[in-house]
Amino acid sequence: MFDIIILGDIMHFIIGHYKKSIFESDNGYVIGLFKEIKVDNDNMTQYLNKMITFTGYFHNLNTSDTYKLIGNFIEHEKYGEQFNTSSYERLVPEDSDSIITFLSSDLFKGIGKRKATKIVNVLGEKALDMILENKDNLYLIPGINHEDVNNINEQLINYQNSYQTILYLNDIGFNNKDALIIYNYYLEKTLNIINENIYTLINDLNEISFRKIDEISKKIGINRDDNRRIRAGIVFTITEICNLIGHTYVKKNELYNYVVRALKINLTQDMFESNLEFLLNKGELVQYNNHYYIKEMYDAEKNIAIRIKNISQNKIQVKSLINDIKDLEETLQIKYNDEQKKAISAAINHQMLIITGGPGTGKTTIIEAIVNLYSNINNLSTQDKFEKIHLLAPTGRASKRIMETTNFKASTIHRFLKWNKESNQFNINELNKINCDIVIVDEASMVDTYLLDNLFKGLPLHTKIILVGDQDQLPSFGPGQVLKDLIDSKLITTIKLKTLYRQGEGSDIITLAHNINNGINDDLLFGRTSDVQFIPCSFDQVMPKVLEICASLKNFDNSQVLAPIYKGYSGIDALNKNLQTIFNPSQANKKEVLIGDIIYREKDKILQLTNLPDENVFNGDIGFIEKINIKPRKEIFINYDNNIVRYTPASFTNFKHGYAISIHKSQGSEFNYTIIPLVKSYYNMLYRKLIYTAVTRCKNKLYLVGEKEALIMAINNNSNDIRQTSLKDFLNEYFS
Repeated sequence: MFDIIILGDIMHFIIGHYKKSIFESDNGYVIGLFKEIKVDNDNMTQYLNKMITFTGYFHNLNTSDTYKLIGNFIEHEKYGEQFNTSSYERLVPEDSDSIITFLSSDLFKGIGKRKATKIVNVLGEKALDMILENKDNLYLIPGINHEDVNNINEQLINYQNSYQTILYLNDIGFNNKDALIIYNYYLEKTLNIINENIYTLINDLNEISFRKIDEISKKIGINRDDNRRIRAGIVFTITEICNLIGHTYVKKNELYNYVVRALKINLTQDMFESNLEFLLNKGELVQYNNHYYIKEMYDAEKNIAIRIKNISQNKIQVKSLINDIKDLEETLQIKYNDEQKKAISAAINHQMLIITGGPGTGKTTIIEAIVNLYSNINNLSTQDKFEKIHLLAPTGRASKRIMETTNFKASTIHRFLKWNKESNQFNINELNKINCDIVIVDEASMVDTYLLDNLFKGLPLHTKIILVGDQDQLPSFGPGQVLKDLIDSKLITTIKLKTLYRQGEGSDIITLAHNINNGINDDLLFGRTSDVQFIPCSFDQVMPKVLEICASLKNFDNSQVLAPIYKGYSGIDALNKNLQTIFNPSQANKKEVLIGDIIYREKDKILQLTNLPDENVFNGDIGFIEKINIKPRKEIFINYDNNIVRYTPASFTNFKHGYAISIHKSQGSEFNYTIIPLVKSYYNMLYRKLIYTAVTRCKNKLYLVGEKEALIMAINNNSNDIRQTSLKDFLNEYFS
């Protein structure tokens, strides 16, 4: 499903009748059939009196009305030609036949065509206006009783009010999509809700943001120091801090200062305290140890702790697996070391296990062994194996990588839990669990608090849970640091892998990564080896040097530039613009399209920015533009490992160039050649975990380009990304 937004294409209107719905969502999104009786120009006459498919956001469509749909025709890759509606009008019936059809429709129960005809014969073509002006006019009609009068009048008022409410929402600043989402949720209570507290919309509707409501609240006369605004501002501030910084709570003194900055008012301490108390009493916020939480976040951390406590009480019989592991070694032609054997045995003999280690310590080898050993011990058929064992990862690229290295199917956690993008809900949940024996989550450092909570909710208590990851990498993009907190709690059995396998193969990348992680500055940082090269240069030479290296590589399929920030002379945006000229210069045979101020052309490398589970493409996936269509409408087809996804102007914001990407976006991926620019102007983002994560993304050849001081600064800075979380505290509380 896609947003109904038109960018750059010519708008048209069509007039006709709604016939039926093929799909309707809870928030008013409709895919349906429409028969046209009028179009806006001669180029569209082929649609006259034809049944077409339409999409858009609507309220209470009915077959008796005439509608004017405003939008344009698109070609959907799966469903063919559709009229993509950006706004619509419900046309009031004006001629006698239309009014009779309208009054005899299902909207007016018990009226029928005979009574409707009598009404029009007596009141004429102004019948609807006359009824709205004075319902007693209906008593002029022979055979109309008191019940009919009240029924017609009430339905007509409701019919009129719904449309007027939507127009009002448009008038105060909501676009048509938002107006319909709001009205479809509140119906006749909409105006009361708006008047009582417009900020209520933020809690009830995921699609409506605080900033949007705050802007509109000015238009309807809400003062900047109104208590309703302050309360919404407090909730918004905590949510923003948690989402942007990764905390799961905010301390009281920090919260006051943040709220003052967010609301831009002279907020007294008393005003702040009283509104904070109101939110606590109402249950929107939770206070624990002078920490303030959004209730959902508090519940998520608590739920994880409770689940782990329950898991700890689910004892299983410990088995000796010495002979089974020997058999597995012979089958797979591999030799496991003692560390690995310990991890493999622990996975079978524990209800929950954490396996952690840096790059080159054999984590993937252990995952493959666990899958095979569990299958052997339980005599699982191929089909049973796929149903009983699930490999998961937080991103699409991470799930593809673990699938390729283990030869076992894997998916993202969102796909496994059947995430619904539109409602932001998981269809696999505490009321609809998925029955399986064992779930292994790779790249677990990337799993945030909400996601782990939802994963636990969707699994029966008997399911084994194995988390595999590198606790020293960057924490999750979302709130929390669950892997670190679980390990630090010392309450879950944890196997720490220390033996470096790839080091024995002469990998200086692995050695460098471990040295960075341990805060060691040695000659390897600035020397030149077979797979690590530091190229010192001044700030203004970083871009030319990066371009020079990339030009020498030629093949951008296997190379990746990683940078800490987007803006600035050597930021991601500038790098992408320049790298496009190296890897994919303009050519006569390549179509291109301008989106904003960025040129996209066929064969460009692309980074996906959002999850689109219906298309099997996820945030962080990298693909290439396969084809661009300019006419009759703009379309971009992007190939993600032979999965071709079609984008229209409505979804062009879902991707950007992928020649250079952020280090955060690179998590879960590996690249043959990695180029990392380093300059002191990145100082806000120069810290150990970030550089360590970037280095561990490289498999074959690593280029560090820039200022020596910047790299040393990053390695010495181990204080960034310290998150405020409570999971460890809750675990200790439950296990004490």
